[in-house]
Amino acid sequence: AEAFIRFTQKLRVDPATGQQRCAVVQAEDELASIGMVVGAGWNGSRAFTATSGPGISLMSEFIGLAFFAEIPAVLINVQRGGPSTGMPTRTQQSDILACAYASHGDTRHVLLFPEDPYECFELSAQALDLAERLQTPIFVMSDLDIGMNQRLCRPFAWDDSVEYDRGKVMTHDALDAGTDFGRYLDVDGDGITYRTYPGTHPTKGGYFTRGTTKNAYAGYSEAGTDYVENMQRLRRKFETAKSLVPLPVLTAAKYPARFAVLFYGSTSPAMHEALDTLAEDGIYLNALRVRAFPFQNEIADFIAAHSKVFVFEQNMDGQLSTLLINEAGVEPHSLVTVVHYDGTPITARFITQEIANRVARLNVHPLKDRVA
Repeated sequence: AEAFIRFTQKLRVDPATGQQRCAVVQAEDELASIGMVVGAGWNGSRAFTATSGPGISLMSEFIGLAFFAEIPAVLINVQRGGPSTGMPTRTQQSDILACAYASHGDTRHVLLFPEDPYECFELSAQALDLAERLQTPIFVMSDLDIGMNQRLCRPFAWDDSVEYDRGKVMTHDALDAGTDFGRYLDVDGDGITYRTYPGTHPTKGGYFTRGTTKNAYAGYSEAGTDYVENMQRLRRKFETAKSLVPLPVLTAAKYPARFAVLFYGSTSPAMHEALDTLAEDGIYLNALRVRAFPFQNEIADFIAAHSKVFVFEQNMDGQLSTLLINEAGVEPHSLVTVVHYDGTPITARFITQEIANRVARLNVHPLKDRVA
């Protein structure tokens, strides 16, 4: 927190007045921090909090409230070994499913997967835009390898001319002109509704913010039709998110390849080193780095174009593979999940050995029965 305060004192000060343009609050616990973030987002401010897996567990109910009441929030998850206290000083990518479906009920959340400190910086800025555009919690899925180890990366760069994407906000003039305002009224068909900031208009644009079922005008309702319409609209919004989140990054092999690898996050530097080593040994693979969930169609198309795709993950259960099967309609037999979860960062040597051994087995064809 102290380092961030020093950063804001240099770069988040109004040059005209000398006043701070942000607030840094040290909350007493995870529940308080996510409550502050949700409250700030409801009030029209941009806010984020940083935590790890156990913090996400504690924040779960507030995350569900922000999802269902449609309030912008950003959570930066520096993943480490679990469950429970687990390995608090070791790295993993073990919160993928916990964050994708955080809270009870039918929730789906946007996840961003940075590969290094530069992308943590870049994707955190994008997360604030996405949170307001989609009016929902956004997770930046870092890990302890990125968060604590020294890494070479591109210098951070920021363009002060960039304008924030505040999303769909109903203005005072629009309300004055008689525009029909329903807080949960989908007028554009993309699942994203218009919101108002508190105090936008003295008599119009007010609504109850509630975590209960409601109709399009934010009125309390337990009617099944209202609930179904609301949930279907939230699903449309999640589909809209596919066109807004960062695209995957393709690294094509030098020669046509039957096999491919799919990876994400801090696995990136080890993977690229391994691909170079494998190519020197005559093993060529196309590679795709996933940068976000929900998955774009390009990811399923990439998998379908190869005989087998090796999915490298730093967790025991192959959580990204599970998401690909559940959410992208990928056939399970297309994937070969390779996991590394002892708490140390994944290495190029591990990746090289795993791929070389598995490709050798996949390239073996059984002998045909001899014909007498």
